[in-house]
Amino acid sequence: MQFHHHGYVSTDPRIQDAAGVGLDRPDELPENVDVLIVGTGPAGMITAAQLSQFPGITTRIVERRGARLPIGQADGIQARSVETFQAFGFAERIIAEAYRITEMAFWKPDPSDRSRIIRTARAVDDPTGISEFPHLIVNQARVLDYFAEVMANSPTRMKPDFGLEFRGLSNSNEGEYPVTVTLAHTTGERAGQERTVHAKYVVGADGARSGVRDSIGCTLAGDQAKHAWGVMDVLAVTDFPDIRTKCAIQSGSGGSILLIPREGGYLFRMYVDLGDVADDDNGAVRKTTIDEIIGKANAILHPYTLDVKNVAWHSVYEVAHRLTDRFDDVLPHEIGTHTPRVFITGDACHTHSAKAGQGMNVSMQDGFNLGWKLGHVLDGRSPETLLGTYSAERQVIARNLIDFDKEWSSLMAKKPEELDVPLEEFYTKTAEFPAGFMTQYPASMLIGESTHQELATGFPVGKRFKSAPVVRVADANPVQLGHHHRADGRWRAYAFADAAASGEPSALADWAHWMQTSPDSPLLVHTPAGSDIDSVFDVKVVYQQAHAGVDIGRVPGAFLPKTGPFALIDYEKVYAADPEHDIFELRGINRGGAVVVVRPDQYVANVLPLTATAALAAFFRQMLLAR
Repeated sequence: MQFHHHGYVSTDPRIQDAAGVGLDRPDELPENVDVLIVGTGPAGMITAAQLSQFPGITTRIVERRGARLPIGQADGIQARSVETFQAFGFAERIIAEAYRITEMAFWKPDPSDRSRIIRTARAVDDPTGISEFPHLIVNQARVLDYFAEVMANSPTRMKPDFGLEFRGLSNSNEGEYPVTVTLAHTTGERAGQERTVHAKYVVGADGARSGVRDSIGCTLAGDQAKHAWGVMDVLAVTDFPDIRTKCAIQSGSGGSILLIPREGGYLFRMYVDLGDVADDDNGAVRKTTIDEIIGKANAILHPYTLDVKNVAWHSVYEVAHRLTDRFDDVLPHEIGTHTPRVFITGDACHTHSAKAGQGMNVSMQDGFNLGWKLGHVLDGRSPETLLGTYSAERQVIARNLIDFDKEWSSLMAKKPEELDVPLEEFYTKTAEFPAGFMTQYPASMLIGESTHQELATGFPVGKRFKSAPVVRVADANPVQLGHHHRADGRWRAYAFADAAASGEPSALADWAHWMQTSPDSPLLVHTPAGSDIDSVFDVKVVYQQAHAGVDIGRVPGAFLPKTGPFALIDYEKVYAADPEHDIFELRGINRGGAVVVVRPDQYVANVLPLTATAALAAFFRQMLLAR
């Protein structure tokens, strides 16, 4: 964490100085806003947290509840989400309080007595080391709390506006604030009273029954699996030996349980198979009582018993897989004729089962994707056409998720003898997908062609930037390179040096000189006058030599920018390869050097040679405006 660059700080350095709209933020929801977000679920809160880092943008987030969510339904936090939490500055703290999944146990009927279950396999949760971050279980409400803290500590001093329910919207396509939103108070003396807000953009993060989705003519289309599950968070006494291990339990009767230990050391969640649902059920299965769910769980667990002492939460649901055909208000035949004004995210766009642990995770990536794009457009960094990439990128990801979840939830509902592939084999084989790392955005205005992919094979263009160990030259600290990628709306350019030492003539030195002096350099073209030179681009260098062999006094100035009112030198942009974990070897980086460009949401946007300065300039001109 870096601070003091604007003067000495003796208080909590996570609390940024108020700026822009945060200097005099009104408690009352204003009549005109830049962005109105509806819903404080994971998708809405991460969108708000990202936008809170843009001091000049008025963003408000409304929620029909009168206060914070006390307990959430989602709890699985995949490693990709923890990487995202690192960008927002709270990964370490949430890891400390969460339950960590390191392996999964599989239980099946005992061949000698199918009325009993036995453990048949264990699977390591991350067998390939796809991320340095763990797979976690933590209550959704705590995730929302952390995002709320990020918002409150941001320059804009953002906080949710509770007690306001969405009633409808209309888009006039005229004026500065074309979208008129009708809200109603749900609490206090004004309960039932309506009011209107005018917005430049609206984000519907209001769940599977989204009113914002309905208002733009989108519907969730798909199918229902006709299979029901009871889910319960409980405190219980049991003789089942793996009660603190994630388990897939398949009984001889065909009933199954997915067991998820929860944070805190005592609580656990069970998804209990309630069987197929008749066509004429008409929702009767949803009236299954908690006692019936517990009874079913005991039957599946035989010969073990479950004595439930306390139920924190329970529900019954039928598996449904549904998806909207678009994630914004631009109809298919209108694409290219105008830009969207209303967006939907998370469960408003896609619904699926809970057992693959994807709902909250994919929803947060929706919000991360959209948040920085809205910030760029409203801050004058990018043209409005950037906003069309949100639906184009995320709709495909949601379709892939639903296809995967259909297969996983179907396998969970079958008897062991009905499976073509054992459950544990499928779990291990597909680990990268549920962990959140199969997303790969195609070439677009934001993603370059993979023409030079051979220069950095471990950083696939369109996929998330996979961190690796390096050593910071100035203080010899071993760090993870990707952990310094904050959710601050900036682009990253990682220059991987050729073999020459610092200060010697080289392709890197030429590239750095071009970045500092050329009229075509993105630093000079797209950085606003009067702003710090690293306010839009965070440019870093990684040398091939060990840190002691890098003379920081001879490192090009492009990697030692001066920042803040005192023009202090930032020494945290110069790195060296760790001899024990050489990033050039780990990520397949060509020894002749390369430039890896990374988007504000941590996805690799381009890989280029150090000599391809014209291509780098042209790439950024596609989505950034000259300042």
